[in-house]
Amino acid sequence: MARRYFGTDGIRGRTNEPPMTAELAMRVGQAAGAHFLRGEHRHRVVIGKDTRLSGYMMESALVAGFTSVGMDVVMVGPMPTPAVAMLTRAMRADIGVMISASHNPYQDNGIKLFGPDGFKLSDEEEAQIEAALERPARLAAAEEIGRARRVEDARGRYIHAMKSTFPEDLRLDKLRVVIDCANGAAYQVAPAALWELGADVITLGVSPDGTNVNDHVGSTAPEALQRKVVETRADIGIALDGDADRLIIVDERGKIVDGDQIMALIGTSWQQRGLLRGDGVVATVMSNLGLERYLAGAGLTLHRTAVGDRHVLEAMRRGGFNVGGEQSGHIILSDYATTGDGMVAALQVLAALVEQGRPASELLRCFEPLPQRLQNVRFKSGAPLESEIVRAAIATAEARLGPAGRLLIRKSGTEPLIRVMAEGEDPALVAEIVDEVCEAVRRAA
Repeated sequence: MARRYFGTDGIRGRTNEPPMTAELAMRVGQAAGAHFLRGEHRHRVVIGKDTRLSGYMMESALVAGFTSVGMDVVMVGPMPTPAVAMLTRAMRADIGVMISASHNPYQDNGIKLFGPDGFKLSDEEEAQIEAALERPARLAAAEEIGRARRVEDARGRYIHAMKSTFPEDLRLDKLRVVIDCANGAAYQVAPAALWELGADVITLGVSPDGTNVNDHVGSTAPEALQRKVVETRADIGIALDGDADRLIIVDERGKIVDGDQIMALIGTSWQQRGLLRGDGVVATVMSNLGLERYLAGAGLTLHRTAVGDRHVLEAMRRGGFNVGGEQSGHIILSDYATTGDGMVAALQVLAALVEQGRPASELLRCFEPLPQRLQNVRFKSGAPLESEIVRAAIATAEARLGPAGRLLIRKSGTEPLIRVMAEGEDPALVAEIVDEVCEAVRRAA
């Protein structure tokens, strides 16, 4: 059954347009709060947000919803998504909420829910909450209404948790690091953690004003970081997205390093140190074939899943893996976090940089990626992928690529986009095929 509100990563949309309205946020608080009212203890929810202007509105609505059904609220202010997951467990809360649209522009917002174990809710739990949204809320008696409070030391708790993932015998004293926080949730905690570990820190994207999150900064717009790394002769650049669950690296030459190369480095580094669990790394169908071949050469396997970090995490939990992620930079290290954490992954890269004493351009070029091209086609309505024009274009493209290539086409779960990706040995052929398929999608849309 198609779900009305929840997508691949919670509820997301343009603010003040359905479904992303204050009214729905209050109802989500009521429905999710009632769902987790289990046992006789005093129930608690942790709410964090990124730096979007609409965060205040959505936070207030959620607080009203949760308290109206008898749940206490702890507000931690602007904090990364992984920090909210961590604090949910640490504070023995019954549920965690992150208000963020991740890498989307400031006009969008979203609601991500975590269970008491710090993991994102299952499809079944989200379906139950969706069903509850259609029923009248079970309001608490007047004397049982929840209380709300702000916790001022949440940033310090998360900084300590981040630093604890970095090897105790290492320091960052000799490294110049540029950190781009996308004017988002990590604008305070990420530079502080790096400085406390001894790095010479240069910052970008640390002046949020409510409307500039992800605006020409961050992991989806790394050009400013590339320029700053070269200009300051830094050893490495780190780019996060609006809620800091995504990471992109820039080497000392100003070249971008994606999630595939980061997973390759962490996976093989952990294998050498005896830390890697499972027989390889978990990634999505979008990861480059070069990663798969590189891991195979190290005696490891690349286990592929559908797109979405929740699918990666589910496969990691089933198979006992502790390294997984996406090419886009969602890196999940389950020894340390229950969801993607850009800074925790970055600290593993920095640890390898210190230990091996090699420049980032060498350390993070683990394999030569196959030519791969990804292009998005925006559409307003309908189902363009069901069109005969598109189906015929896909069949032709697959035949031209042959067994040595891959073609992946999917609808985005967070935006009205069709994503077209092709991969193969011949870059000219790959580009031509993507253009042809995209043109067919545009005609159908």
